[in-house]
Amino acid sequence: MSKILLVEDNEMNRDMLSRRLLKKGYHVSIAVDGAEAIAMARSHLPDVILMDMGLPVLNGWDATRQLKSMPETKNIGIIALSAHALSDDREKALAAGCDDFDTKPIDFPRLLGKIESMLARKPHHD
Repeated sequence: MSKILLVEDNEMNRDMLSRRLLKKGYHVSIAVDGAEAIAMARSHLPDVILMDMGLPVLNGWDATRQLKSMPETKNIGIIALSAHALSDDREKALAAGCDDFDTKPIDFPRLLGKIESMLARKPHHD
């Protein structure tokens, strides 16, 4: 079962997304800020991280940079989630090390497609 770390400070978004991911058979862990995201990514080693960019404590940009600089987490696929569909947000997310980008409000089928294609590219260590 693929593990997803959902990093989202908005409770409504968090509940909706985690429920839908669980229904699709994913194991979901939740972090509410960037610092917690880093700690959980290091302890859970998820397959994919859904990273909200506008986070308290440590934002998604900085959390992603840190995760991509650590040997144990640098290969985890990170999909940036941002309410700002501005093209420079996408560029900024990719520059910070995110592997993909999606906009809010979340289009779940589209996001699911991105998660699935990321998992398909990941080398499996079974």
